[in-house]
Amino acid sequence: MNTPTLKQQLADYKADFIERMTPERLAMVETANAELKATGIETSALQVGDQAPDITLPDAQGQQVRLADLWKDGMTVLIFYRGGWCPYCNLALRAWQQQLDALAKLGGKLVAISPQTPDNSLFTAEKNELAFPVLSDSSLDAANGFGIAFEMPQPLIDGYTKAGNDLPVRNGNGRWVLPLPATYVIGRDGRILFAHTESDYRMRAEPADVLSALESLQGLA
Repeated sequence: MNTPTLKQQLADYKADFIERMTPERLAMVETANAELKATGIETSALQVGDQAPDITLPDAQGQQVRLADLWKDGMTVLIFYRGGWCPYCNLALRAWQQQLDALAKLGGKLVAISPQTPDNSLFTAEKNELAFPVLSDSSLDAANGFGIAFEMPQPLIDGYTKAGNDLPVRNGNGRWVLPLPATYVIGRDGRILFAHTESDYRMRAEPADVLSALESLQGLA
């Protein structure tokens, strides 16, 4: 039996979740997504041809990792996710885990970034049995550097607080700020070769599509 695509897994989870949501909560989510998209953040974020910011972040063990050291040895797929508390993010992380061998055959590597603290990043990595680095961007340096950080609207803050999801504590920075789900392919020179950003957190780049793009980029990095 073939494994469903990430797109199908996300769609299935979304459909099931919608059935369990109150109309008021669904309307709040849809409004927040539409308002975020209307800001133009998807297009104002770094795009193909831009230089990726050279930032140093701690990994899940607290070791400092310089992003430029990752891509200087070959093309790097960089994925931003909201946190291990987000079921859509976990689906995306696990889907990428299944593509590590295919990515390695293309000479690429994968790293994931979220605003979680290193401890919470470690929990996410262990829970999803991830064999690639998960970096902690509590400082929001990477999210801001790529232009994908946004302040959460008050209705979402109220909803998350009511649900017991205290992101300022989870992320260790006291702020209600998240990154757009984003996928970048970065060449050896730090130039962005592929970019995909989503204002709707329930949608992500399909790993197979990113790998196809990476294959077509061979020799350009």
